[in-house]
Amino acid sequence: MAGTPAMLKKLRALIAAAPAPAAPPPGIPAGERVYAIGDVHGRADLMADMIELVEADDAARAPAQTTVIMLGDLVDRGPASAGVIALARDWGMRRTVRYLQGNHEEMFLSSFTNDNVLRHFLRFGGRETLLSYPITPEEYHCTTLGELQDLMAQRVPRADIAFMAAMENMIRIGDYVFVHAGIRPGVALDEQVVGDLRWIRGEFLDDASPRDFAVVHGHTITPAPEVTPMRIGIDTGAYASGQLTAIGLQGTDRWLIATAGETRDEPGPG
Repeated sequence: MAGTPAMLKKLRALIAAAPAPAAPPPGIPAGERVYAIGDVHGRADLMADMIELVEADDAARAPAQTTVIMLGDLVDRGPASAGVIALARDWGMRRTVRYLQGNHEEMFLSSFTNDNVLRHFLRFGGRETLLSYPITPEEYHCTTLGELQDLMAQRVPRADIAFMAAMENMIRIGDYVFVHAGIRPGVALDEQVVGDLRWIRGEFLDDASPRDFAVVHGHTITPAPEVTPMRIGIDTGAYASGQLTAIGLQGTDRWLIATAGETRDEPGPG
């Protein structure tokens, strides 16, 4: 029997008021596992610890196709950037590791030829980076900018420069997008500007518009990891806090891994 007009109207109202079905949680493709590691910033001690933690965690789980993603800013601020680069390169020879270029790698690379960038680089942790290579404090303090660039070209291995220059800008695996800083809201992934991927903060962090992928990033320091359905921030200021954070992802599961090393004074913001 057909319903009355009043009954049909009531049914339509109930259907319209019903909440939309919840979107499925983001996931990693079946058979894969991903670890993403936040900003290391020259803490080779924490990098070595994290390698051990990730290897142990991966070995304790069922076999999978595992990818490790370094979210960028391996260099600057901490005392052992050259050591971090060496550890990262070595790890990549033993398993699948992908590397994103952060704003600090960008500054480091540009500082070889751009005086203005070199000044900025040195103010925000670049001095510590250069002194982790065979450049003495006496040499550093007695050079002009031009002489320092010549010294950098002589003492920083070309393999390290090539390693940083080859770093990626964005990685997508399943429903997850991995970038250093974030993405520009309202811009398609294939139209994102590299500067935003490495430098953006407020516009991305404050954006609550829906999307069909989750973003995993570093760049912006928080006291603890920020884990929400569609955004995961894992820069916990390792260079000063001693806490280097990683997140493991498999299927729709997520889990955090963190070091707890020695704290150090901060060279400066940025």
